[in-house]
Amino acid sequence: MSAESVIVYLNRQPADDPVDETEWLLSALGQFTGGELRELLYVAQEPGFFEIMRAMFALPEQSRSVLQEFLAAENPQSVHAAIEADGKCVLRRSAPGQPERPKLKIVE
Repeated sequence: MSAESVIVYLNRQPADDPVDETEWLLSALGQFTGGELRELLYVAQEPGFFEIMRAMFALPEQSRSVLQEFLAAENPQSVHAAIEADGKCVLRRSAPGQPERPKLKIVE
């Protein structure tokens, strides 16, 4: 998958935009497997999905990288999120039978 900028017009596409939506859609379809497209469609229907993605990509590169690594870890344990009194978002992953310990703090 390549990193490309994609602009999504949430309200209306400008009338003078020369982009052919059909061409753009066919191009996008060719970049992903059927399973990836079904997963994207399913996940995108979750409430707040686009807001979360925008917030994630607005993070500084280092913070985003740490967060992505934490979330992508092949660890089936539960992830617990909490907002502390000072506004910090704390993510914790705990193993069964082990006390929870902070693994990652993202402070913005």
